[in-house]
Amino acid sequence: MSIMRRMSDLFQQKANKVMDRAEDPVDALDLSYQKQLEALQQVRRSVAEVLTSQKRLEMQASQLQQTQDKSQAQAKLALQQGREDLARLALTRAQQAQAQADGMQQQIQQLKDQEQRLELTAQKLTAKVESFRTQRETIKAQYSAAKASTQIGEAVTGLSEQMTDVNLMVERAQDKTEQMQARSAAIDSLVDSGTLDTIGVTSGDDIDRQLQGRLTDSQVDAQLAALKQEVLASPDAAPRISAPSSPAPSEATPTSPPATNTPDDQNIVVRISGEDQYRLNIAERPQLEPLDSVLSKAIESQDAAAYAKALSDLLNFVRSHGSTLPAESLLASDVVLPSEDMTLEEATKLLSDGGTVVEAGAKAGS
Repeated sequence: MSIMRRMSDLFQQKANKVMDRAEDPVDALDLSYQKQLEALQQVRRSVAEVLTSQKRLEMQASQLQQTQDKSQAQAKLALQQGREDLARLALTRAQQAQAQADGMQQQIQQLKDQEQRLELTAQKLTAKVESFRTQRETIKAQYSAAKASTQIGEAVTGLSEQMTDVNLMVERAQDKTEQMQARSAAIDSLVDSGTLDTIGVTSGDDIDRQLQGRLTDSQVDAQLAALKQEVLASPDAAPRISAPSSPAPSEATPTSPPATNTPDDQNIVVRISGEDQYRLNIAERPQLEPLDSVLSKAIESQDAAAYAKALSDLLNFVRSHGSTLPAESLLASDVVLPSEDMTLEEATKLLSDGGTVVEAGAKAGS
């Protein structure tokens, strides 16, 4: 097989595949029905044209009959006047008119037969068009039902494009969650084993902390034993039940919450999703907000390139101007920023409730 022949076959294969995807059965049925209506209209126009020709020939035949009658009358009048030559001429014209009239009668009969055949064809075509119209509506209804069933099935089974995107987003979220859980478990394991020292008011390694804990327990046990001896040695110190003259106000002993590192009014705690927390001075906020505004505008305009650059600038500013907080810090984040691998679609969904990225991130982290 020649190269040109193979290229021609390949082009036809690709063209047929493209046309099959683009072709809509509903549109094809409507087009076929329209062509059948046009064919029926053409047959009806042909019947009208044949009938028009027939009527024209009938009118000409009528005129020839009048000419023949006139020539017969002229021949009689010429014989009465003794003009045999004029009578002969008149009879000759009458014969010619008769011959033309006979030929027209044959043509008129042929046109009548043709008209009858066209009318019969028009009737058959009309019945066929009506039958096709009913069949077309049935096929269109079946196709619509099959298409709807297919779309529902694809949505349920996750084969549709939209559900595929949703499944991919869910899988990414699950992967990130599992990664974060594994990171948290690893850090907890390292802290428990003493590989990572806790950063805080206490210092020393894991051995110092264990020794300090044992010393504290020993001191508590000694104080508890001394208190028991004091209580058992002085029975008068036991409490007595007596009716007070006036109710004394009860003083609730406030329970102090566990000590946590709380940010002061001069700092901003920023968390980057999937990363660490950063502490920024409140004076950095005027520089942070314009970067956030640029990122929000890029998301609103759906500009992927501008979004990637604005997000990179914002995250780099936080990393370069902020101080990293320890992983075990219990500080609440004032601002939560998107991760560096967050797509434009995810950021758009994050902003669906309105506001800027910083504000939306804070809502997500709250």
